[in-house]
Amino acid sequence: MASELDVAVPHQSFTVVVGPNACGKSTLLRALSRMLKPTRGQVLLDGEDIAGMQAKALARTLGLLPQSSIAPDGITVSDLVARGRYPHQGLLRQWSRDDESVVAESMAATGVDDLGDRFVDELSGGQRQRVWIAMALAQQTPLLLLDEPTTYLDIAHQIEILDLCARLHEEEGRTLVAVLHDLNHAARYATHLIAMRDGRIVARGEPREVVTAELVEEVFGMPCRVIDDPETGTPLVVPAARR
Repeated sequence: MASELDVAVPHQSFTVVVGPNACGKSTLLRALSRMLKPTRGQVLLDGEDIAGMQAKALARTLGLLPQSSIAPDGITVSDLVARGRYPHQGLLRQWSRDDESVVAESMAATGVDDLGDRFVDELSGGQRQRVWIAMALAQQTPLLLLDEPTTYLDIAHQIEILDLCARLHEEEGRTLVAVLHDLNHAARYATHLIAMRDGRIVARGEPREVVTAELVEEVFGMPCRVIDDPETGTPLVVPAARR
């Protein structure tokens, strides 16, 4: 359980949280999204305590892709993605062509536009994950929280989703916070990295500052070498050979 945790997410950053299993990564994300209420302290969004924000107002600012999502029985892909537009609806603002366009763009961006009429519970784990990401994109929030967004995806689709996240950050200026298990993916895509262990922040900063052989062994207990990624120049963790 995290204790005396103090963390700030830089504005318009692509922040990635890394650390071993059960270190508090998902707990931190749930607290940031108001799914979990801190026993002490506050979670501030643009200086305002999110505990006091109205649900729809928060949902128009902050989107969340949780680690495990369960779709209602018998719902189609297009209907589930359309639910991402709910925070933008109201008595004076009903479903519009703009909503339809956003849903279509979100489905195309995640490669599920050909699955619109399929039932979500018929899909593979990887397809379902991309549908949930499409719903989060359709919410069109400036801040997006992603808890292990590459779960269930093969390596090609992992890179596609992370490339999509990078575009959202670079081209649209969105602030992203993601929990990732793959340290090399984190180092390649993050602009700001947070390393956790046993419920505390061990290091934070740019990937090149954080990802060192000493830090990896401290956090993960894994001897390694850190070299430059030949494609991107970002840190690349190479585990030590089995002796």
